[in-house]
Amino acid sequence: METKFNNTRKKTTENINRNRLLAAIPVVEHRFDFAGIHTPVLIGGDGPPVILLHGPGESSLWWMRVIPMLTKTHRVIVPDLPGHGDSKINRDSLNTDLVFEWLSRLIKQTCPSPPVLVGNILGGSIGARFAIGHGEQIRQLVMVNSLGLGRFRPAPGFAFGLFRFIIRPTEKNFNLFFPHCIYDVDDLQRQMGEHWDPFVAYNLECARDKKRSKAMNFLMKKLGIPKIPSEDLRKIDVPTTLIWGRLDKANKLKIAETASKKYDWPLHVIEKTRDDPKLERPGEFVRALSSVFKTSKTMANFAR
Repeated sequence: METKFNNTRKKTTENINRNRLLAAIPVVEHRFDFAGIHTPVLIGGDGPPVILLHGPGESSLWWMRVIPMLTKTHRVIVPDLPGHGDSKINRDSLNTDLVFEWLSRLIKQTCPSPPVLVGNILGGSIGARFAIGHGEQIRQLVMVNSLGLGRFRPAPGFAFGLFRFIIRPTEKNFNLFFPHCIYDVDDLQRQMGEHWDPFVAYNLECARDKKRSKAMNFLMKKLGIPKIPSEDLRKIDVPTTLIWGRLDKANKLKIAETASKKYDWPLHVIEKTRDDPKLERPGEFVRALSSVFKTSKTMANFAR
């Protein structure tokens, strides 16, 4: 698989908060057009490729706390999902086939070999659906607190907080909803330090944008919330692993435990975290992911 990507980097984006966060990450931001979708992609590190897909309403920057660790051993490729972050859909409409074409082209143009595909929440569901039909393009699949594996039945407090924030994406409503996604918001704020304010500000800007909200709603409705049929999940023929925050209020741990037993997928549970362990417990998350990479390396050596 040949890697072809444009080395041209925007020296600055139009967003000050995004720039401040990018400056803290050991990556270069590239700009691509994949299937008519303008896509910022963060690329850094050397080694076997790994693609990181974020959750709904997020951006590539939600991986900022694990990227520095992962780039020490891997080529890390982190896109903004279609219509998220700084991604823009330069087409009349978005459809599911276009999302899979977008991901296929991303892999072909940025990965020198089939990557490990890691997806969180919505990114996990997109990754699973892609693996069902395009498994030959990836080496392994990792689903993190993923949608699509069970019925989406979030806790009432989570559902109410989410609805309130979607209707009125104010800082107050963000602060009321975020504890349903993060186990200890105060601790996260302390750990992120000077990056906390631009992180919150950029996410509020994205949430208030109608085009971004429309793209998120489409992806959730078509590729996130619907449960993937068991007969389709059984078609996944690449090694698959689950990583889950124990205290998830939206995709409860029972969903992961059931899928792990049913499909014989290894499950790594991360304590004291909800649905975003990559952000809340980056060290524990990377340790869990490292065990996946070791399996991938062992399998590659065996194949030789």
